Amino acid sequence: MLNYFLKGEKGTRLRFMGMLLSAILVLLSVFALTQKGLNFGLDFTGGYLTEFTTSQSVELKELQSFIAKNHNGEFELTAQGNSHFQLREAPSASTTANSLDWQSAVTQNDDINAQVLSSSYIGSQVGDELFDQGCLAMFAAMIAVMIYLAVRFEWRLAVGSVVALVHDLILVLGLFSLLQIEFNLTVLASLLAIIGYSLNDSIIVGDRVRELLRVQSNNVLSPATIINNAIKSTLTRTLITSGTTLATVASVWLLAGAPLQGFAIALFTGIVVGTFSSICIAATLPELLGLSAKNYEVKVDAHTQTLLDMP
Repeated sequence: MLNYFLKGEKGTRLRFMGMLLSAILVLLSVFALTQKGLNFGLDFTGGYLTEFTTSQSVELKELQSFIAKNHNGEFELTAQGNSHFQLREAPSASTTANSLDWQSAVTQNDDINAQVLSSSYIGSQVGDELFDQGCLAMFAAMIAVMIYLAVRFEWRLAVGSVVALVHDLILVLGLFSLLQIEFNLTVLASLLAIIGYSLNDSIIVGDRVRELLRVQSNNVLSPATIINNAIKSTLTRTLITSGTTLATVASVWLLAGAPLQGFAIALFTGIVVGTFSSICIAATLPELLGLSAKNYEVKVDAHTQTLLDMP
């Protein structure tokens, strides 16, 4: 079915429509990031992190409502299991009085009978260092990717892969900004994983485009047709790889609980948009930049040509 839509001008038109859609989504993501920003978690903002258990199973909503009556600031309660909970407090809410009030309430209530396992404070300076180190790691990964692409591909294919990679990261960040999903260290780690996955998809398509261009020295087929053929020949492999990876990430999303939910959402989104961008950007942008079979013709100097022409 998909191979049918990738034939001839129809396939080229779909690729360019997908590229236009990607440009619109990138603009919307940038707008969301500039207007709403990211909802940074405790890893970056600092505050109190308290873990406690209850003597019996308690509904998360009921426990959250009970704590809210004894807590004057903002907090986030997540369930680590049926009777294991984690409470995060923002720096503005992380006062000693607040902590003692809600902790006393849950430990002294007979229906809850909680026991505090640990309570730690992360300062804002530590959060700033974590954010700086994480961004530095992502920047270093991007530089390494660019160097690798510059060596492996002709510059047009390399530019297409880099733009596709930036596109994927911006869309994931835009989704987190739009939905105000907590952005923590696990999400930052998922961005590094997305860089590797998106690069892998782009390289698969780019390698196939390069191979087909090299055998088209007589320029019988147009670059658009060659790119469509390259995508069709790698499409089944791409969909199977993406599908199995998405199934694994979906299992983490549904079964691993709240601590890894942000990680799974980011990775799931990154795989979807990465597969999309490897077709609509990594393979289409080089065509707009003038990629053709001539870029892979072997240039022969006059002396070598004379030797080749000799009987």
